[in-house]
Amino acid sequence: MSTLQHHRLSRLDVLRRITFITLGAILVAVGLEIFLVPNQIIDGGIVGISIISSYLTGLPLGLFLFLLNLPFLILGYKQIGKTFAISTLYGVSVMSVGTFLLHPVSPLTVEPFLAAIFGGVILGVGVGMVIRFGGSLDGTEIVAIVFNKRLPLSVGETVMFLNLFILSSAGFVYTWDRAMYSLIAYYIAFKMIDITIEGFDESKAVWIISEESMEIGAAIMSRLGRGVTYLNGEGGFTGGSKKVIFCVITRLEEAKMKAIVNELDPAAFLAVGNIHDVKGGRFKKRDIH
Repeated sequence: MSTLQHHRLSRLDVLRRITFITLGAILVAVGLEIFLVPNQIIDGGIVGISIISSYLTGLPLGLFLFLLNLPFLILGYKQIGKTFAISTLYGVSVMSVGTFLLHPVSPLTVEPFLAAIFGGVILGVGVGMVIRFGGSLDGTEIVAIVFNKRLPLSVGETVMFLNLFILSSAGFVYTWDRAMYSLIAYYIAFKMIDITIEGFDESKAVWIISEESMEIGAAIMSRLGRGVTYLNGEGGFTGGSKKVIFCVITRLEEAKMKAIVNELDPAAFLAVGNIHDVKGGRFKKRDIH
């Protein structure tokens, strides 16, 4: 590949990243200003703190979103990397401007339960899109990544602890029913972030240990059209050699896989696990007929 082609690919990747981070940040602004904020429902992290600060001071939400995230962007630049920090700065800037522009727009609903559901969905999709393309919209994630190196807490545990504290504060600032609606919105957004990052068509890793491993492997290849890999294993109790079948399937193929194994060896050991990314080899996601 020539240097010119490489530069073109790089520019295309940058354009793709900018496009999806922009779209994600706009969706977050919509979720906030059209659904959550008018109904006094907050999200976790810096966004939640910004919503409460804007409510207490009367200053624009976008101002707090930008200023409160700024110190964490500097921290992210030093601790995580330049590309991540620039992507995050751009995403936060678009989100902040978006909330300024959307603030005069009337909310689509004044029913808090509907606002929590639809606001959470839109917010989660937007945040997930930004994360998927290399950025972030909330400084608490950066704090969690940094503290993960120094405390016996995972990134997820740190974020959860901070968000529970922030979400519970909505009960003191607004009312406790608004705090409960905020928990609903946060949970929905959390799930939508996962779906946006990982996709609906989640892949599955399968390990099978059986005395009929060759027959099962052949059936998987012929009936499912999936490649298999045979691994050499050793039983921990017996010390005997074992053939382990490893393959990757889609979620929709899981039931058929289990039926094949049960048909050929009901006593086989079968383990199925979720995997979030598959690259290389001969694996391709396809329609199931």
